[in-house]
Amino acid sequence: MSSPVLPEPLPVLAARVGEALRARGQTVAVVESSAGGLVSAALLAIAGASAYFKGGAVVYSRRAGRALLDLTAEDMTGMRGETEPYARLVAGRVRDTHHSSWGIAESGAAGPSPSPYGDVPGRVCLAIVGPVTVSRTVETGDADRPVNMDLFARHLLTLFDEVLREQPPA
Repeated sequence: MSSPVLPEPLPVLAARVGEALRARGQTVAVVESSAGGLVSAALLAIAGASAYFKGGAVVYSRRAGRALLDLTAEDMTGMRGETEPYARLVAGRVRDTHHSSWGIAESGAAGPSPSPYGDVPGRVCLAIVGPVTVSRTVETGDADRPVNMDLFARHLLTLFDEVLREQPPA
């Protein structure tokens, strides 16, 4: 059995995504949970990030969702965190509230324990919402929290990079 291909390092992914957004004149806003701000930090580490980065939020609790994304009980009816529908919801919400071209989000269980919902450590749901909507679930098979935080961020930027590459330039 072959080893899974790991996503490229965050600085490489962020530079490529930032350049693609800048070339298209598009912007992004980010919602993170278990990545803890690593995606936003990677995008902001690129010189000229103000051309494409509208903002980000670490939404690690329902209270944070209410405060930072104005999520209501009605928004959450029949939904829970750490699912693709939830990741799509918050990606769309951050895109709309920040008036950006794209909203991207991750929600997962970094470990070392399962999430309160019972999801295994290393499971993350990713979403990209913009001219197209794409979501994906990834399981790293690892319970190491810092490793998963990095991998979740890298997987989100990898998915966003793939989506941007598939879209024709504006």
